[in-house]
Amino acid sequence: MSGARHKTGVVIVGAGFAGLSAAHALKHAGVDFVVIEAQDHVGGRVESRLNGQGERVDTGGQFLCDDMPEFLALARTYGRQLVETRFDGAPVRQPPLSVAEIERSYAGAMAIRDRLNGFSPDDPSLAGLTVADWLARQPDDDDARDGFRSMIEGLWCLALEDLPAWYLVSNDRRVTNEASELQYFIAGNTHSLAKAMARELGDRIRLDTEVTGIRHGTAGVQVTMAGVGDRPLAIDARAVLICLPPATAAKLDYAPVLPTGLAGALGAWRSGAVIKLFLRYPHAFWRERNLSGVVMWRDPAGLFAFDVSPDEAHPTLGFFIGGPLAQETRALGEAGVKEKTIAWLVAAIGPEAGEPLDVMLRDWTNDRWSGGAYSDIVVDMGATDAEEVLRAGAPPLFFAASELSPSFPGYIEGAIVAGREGAKKVVATLQSAIATSASGS
Repeated sequence: MSGARHKTGVVIVGAGFAGLSAAHALKHAGVDFVVIEAQDHVGGRVESRLNGQGERVDTGGQFLCDDMPEFLALARTYGRQLVETRFDGAPVRQPPLSVAEIERSYAGAMAIRDRLNGFSPDDPSLAGLTVADWLARQPDDDDARDGFRSMIEGLWCLALEDLPAWYLVSNDRRVTNEASELQYFIAGNTHSLAKAMARELGDRIRLDTEVTGIRHGTAGVQVTMAGVGDRPLAIDARAVLICLPPATAAKLDYAPVLPTGLAGALGAWRSGAVIKLFLRYPHAFWRERNLSGVVMWRDPAGLFAFDVSPDEAHPTLGFFIGGPLAQETRALGEAGVKEKTIAWLVAAIGPEAGEPLDVMLRDWTNDRWSGGAYSDIVVDMGATDAEEVLRAGAPPLFFAASELSPSFPGYIEGAIVAGREGAKKVVATLQSAIATSASGS
């Protein structure tokens, strides 16, 4: 791929699990393609880094469960072993509650979540309401409301005041797992799956290459990229499949400008805010006290910790700061966030939490290439058709991202499904164009 101008059948923008899954689908269909990735690695919001102990940990997406068939099949295909997340022992709640009170509080929060999910996304009673608006109208006690807020802001990583009620219903309905979404993680690291997928694609993946613009028309597309020095690079193709989070895809330069409906659909999203930490300890002190390692905070909202030890020799707690609290906490700087995290854990499970061997931090808030995590959220109250518009695309422009998946949006499972579905639409459109041309119509 030397020189300044190239040609291919399809350009895939982004080498996360959606882009990699799309690439494998195109390869299977016999369609020529190239994958362009701005970062120096594949995986997108799934990545791994070395902690201070020299151990590689998943600093991005990581977990799966028995209800995620595509992710499980992919792990089997590449011979990956699953580690079952440990939940045996008692959970801890902050502010402190007994185990019976924790169970009652969790049940109350889930009852609110189930009640909201009982609505249809297009129910007129939800029109114009944020989740915060809807919650204020519910009869539940403060503990249940606070638990619901902490749960939703921790999972969707956005303030309830910014989250349309109809969108939460639409999104949450597609997350259909019965088993815990944290049931398993990949031995070694989940990021290794992305690397294995990429190896099979060979030199059809170009890393460290930022797409800057897309020219599109009836004849196809021209994708321009930041080149070496002052020389831009370009690839001509029959179609482009943009496998980026919607808010990131909206930042690309499109020429001519996108149709109003498509531009509005791309502009309807905002990236979530989350900070992920791993705290590596010399021994699993929480187990010695018959604790599971699970800590749930009602106040402040958006915190969650649990045992992510890959084996007995590497005791580790995972810690997540999500939503508005992530934005607030990151202002402390990396050292301040680590110090604050340790303080929260010490208050919850004792002084030994204050003596980790290492603390690994990954701040996904305002990430340059993904916008944030765990996913993008529709925040435009009136953009009820945003996902449908993006899934349809505007040939030769196509879009695929976990956020658009019919199942498990925002998860690795959803990214795999969305990438394959996106590739299927591209192939169908290209085949239709060939058939039309052959018929002379």
